[in-house]
Amino acid sequence: MSGNLLNIGKTGLFAAQVGLSTTGHNIANANVAGYSRQTIIQSSGIAQNYGYGFVGSGTEVEQIKRYSDSFLNGQVRSAQTQVSSLDAFYSQISQVDNLLSDSTSGLSPALQDFFKGVQDMASNPSSAASRQAVLSNGESLVARFQGIDDRLSEIRQGVNSEITAKVGVINSYAQQIGQLNDKIAQLTTGSGAEPNDLMDARDQLIADLNKEVKTTVTRGNNNSLTVAIGSGQPLVVGNKAFELAATTSPTDLSRVQVGLVTAGKVTVLPDSTFSGGELGGLMEFRSGTLDRTQNSLGRVAISLAETFNAQHRLGIDAAGNPGGDFFTVGAPVVGRNINNAVGSTTDVKAAIVDPAALTQSDYSVSYDGSNYTVTRLSDKKPFPITPFPQTGPQTIDGVAFTVTGSASAGDSFLVRPTINGASDFSMKVNERNSIAAAAPISTSMPLSNKGTVTISEGNVDASYLTPGNALTAPVNLTVGGTPAGLSGFPAGQAVTVTTNGVPTTYPAGTPSIPFTAGANYNFGGVNLKFAGTPVAGDTFTVAPNNNGTADNRNARLLGNLQTKPILDGGKATYQSAYAELVSFVGNKTRETQVNSQAGDTLLKQVTAAQQDVSGVNLDEEATNLLKYQQAYQAAGKVMQMASTLFDTILSIGR
Repeated sequence: MSGNLLNIGKTGLFAAQVGLSTTGHNIANANVAGYSRQTIIQSSGIAQNYGYGFVGSGTEVEQIKRYSDSFLNGQVRSAQTQVSSLDAFYSQISQVDNLLSDSTSGLSPALQDFFKGVQDMASNPSSAASRQAVLSNGESLVARFQGIDDRLSEIRQGVNSEITAKVGVINSYAQQIGQLNDKIAQLTTGSGAEPNDLMDARDQLIADLNKEVKTTVTRGNNNSLTVAIGSGQPLVVGNKAFELAATTSPTDLSRVQVGLVTAGKVTVLPDSTFSGGELGGLMEFRSGTLDRTQNSLGRVAISLAETFNAQHRLGIDAAGNPGGDFFTVGAPVVGRNINNAVGSTTDVKAAIVDPAALTQSDYSVSYDGSNYTVTRLSDKKPFPITPFPQTGPQTIDGVAFTVTGSASAGDSFLVRPTINGASDFSMKVNERNSIAAAAPISTSMPLSNKGTVTISEGNVDASYLTPGNALTAPVNLTVGGTPAGLSGFPAGQAVTVTTNGVPTTYPAGTPSIPFTAGANYNFGGVNLKFAGTPVAGDTFTVAPNNNGTADNRNARLLGNLQTKPILDGGKATYQSAYAELVSFVGNKTRETQVNSQAGDTLLKQVTAAQQDVSGVNLDEEATNLLKYQQAYQAAGKVMQMASTLFDTILSIGR
């Protein structure tokens, strides 16, 4: 009996010792990230039947249990990956927000200064100082456009670098998780014993990986875990870790994308694959905010350059020469997919033909084996190229697309109409006397006219630049007939009379055009209006303008462009289009900040719930120390008593 008692005490002593070791292990690792508390699970030893009843044989340690709840762990991962994504997004977009909204370095002050200079020149067109101010303010505007675009390009390069770094970190985590999967599988036994510390280390690696990119964890055999990222792309399966690679976009060599390495080849994955985590936040910022911001800035620059140039060409400079382009206009960028079939001769060209219709989107041009399709990437709306072969360019959102050659199914191109609008925006006029402030025509009437009719100062539209339309000699218009009519219009030009918005066109050679006070008369791009009552014989002269120095008519029209709705199909001015961009970035920044704060709160809540299960409570562990210490001492007493009883039995025999 004393031997059985000794064994019982021994088992109790061993169990208490394991309990003390486990409790001490908890205390030592209380501040280790990812550590889950452990406790011993005891059960009674097998009792023996002695006839009068079953006598216990002590205790045994069945398991050292690790407290980890996979559901709570998943909640923490979900909240953490969202917070990490929002934080990465916010750190980038806040830079753009500060850049655009700055009252001194933003675009709005430079736009205002430039048009104020144009309007000052219109007030005093013969002043050399006012003309020079236009050039100086123009250079400042150019510098502002280019400066903002340069900063956006720097941010883009920073995003490229961070994406490359994230790929390296993700690959490292994947390798380590795969190695731990292998070790854990080898150490997992059929008895239920588990390598708890290795499993904690693996969970912590997954948690760290989850900060980089959203992870989905699935349990496999032998405590192995399968880890997928983003939208379900497998990253770790058993002990095998797949490798990601940072590579350049096949259609834009300045853009870093992420691909999967298989058989030595890199397959580029869509940005949407990598949702969540810092990598997902960077991808979302670049595609959803940075691209739109740079495109929007370029759109304003292109629209300003195109429309200002168009009006400037309708004037004459101080020497009487026709105005040329005032600004340089950025051209669309067309990227050919480097994976297009060998031998494909397809060529895609894009040209801006209507700045008012430009969007903030990029476009893909793809061939499916029978049809070419232009897809607006912002909303995925397709525009089939019809007919093909083309009889002429097809205009989509203000961009003329020309597709030629032969292609193979799957060939594609990326067209970015406005991405370089701001970077390529520059001044073409660099001499103050080359500013076309004057109108190319002048109007006059003799004092001998008997009626009360007056003629407007006149202006010209784009048709005036059509070869053969520009005035090279005076045109004399005469009033005659009852009712009054105008004759003397150039024989080779039709005349359009617009009354109350309703145009009426008279063919070239019409001998007399009805006179209507207040109506607009257009011939060859020349626009005239008359007011008052005519008398037969009254005459009016429209002639080439010989006074390009003091005339301010084209300067006034140039200045009016500041408040003219041009963009978004004639709904937005340059200033309001830029303000819309600033508002979009500002609202997105604040939205991200608010969502990040809410995400932080949720993360704290689910982390607290997880730690209630897995975290080490030092007060509880201190209590356990005392409990196992007392158990150890009591078990020792049992063994001591067994020894005393055994000695007593031996002494009886002597």
